[in-house]
Amino acid sequence: MITVFYDGKCGLCSKEIRHYRAIAPGGIFHWQDVNDCPEELAALGISLSQGLRLLHAKDAGGTVHTGVDAFILIWKQLKRWRLLAGFISLPIIRHISDCAYRLFAHWRFKRLKHCQLAAQEETTS
Repeated sequence: MITVFYDGKCGLCSKEIRHYRAIAPGGIFHWQDVNDCPEELAALGISLSQGLRLLHAKDAGGTVHTGVDAFILIWKQLKRWRLLAGFISLPIIRHISDCAYRLFAHWRFKRLKHCQLAAQEETTS
């Protein structure tokens, strides 16, 4: 089973995950809001702040995929999204997509109050 760690307090993130959940075959994914499981993230070496900043997914073998690689892992399991996963996996396209996603993720993280609170808690701990 693939565990997808997403920011359930982010409207955009929640909307996207709701779409994936609606089209995903049963028994493939475990959808986990990072706000509800900081200890699960910590066990993987991921802080809550990191979990809020970028999408993370753990595959059935226990490997953690981050950012665009997490999307590719998800999309490969979804019937209409497999073609996009293959395209985004092409080396130059993957690199450009990863850079664009990280820029967007940084912008989103800076705008959301709960993300900033998690970042502050991390620096004071």
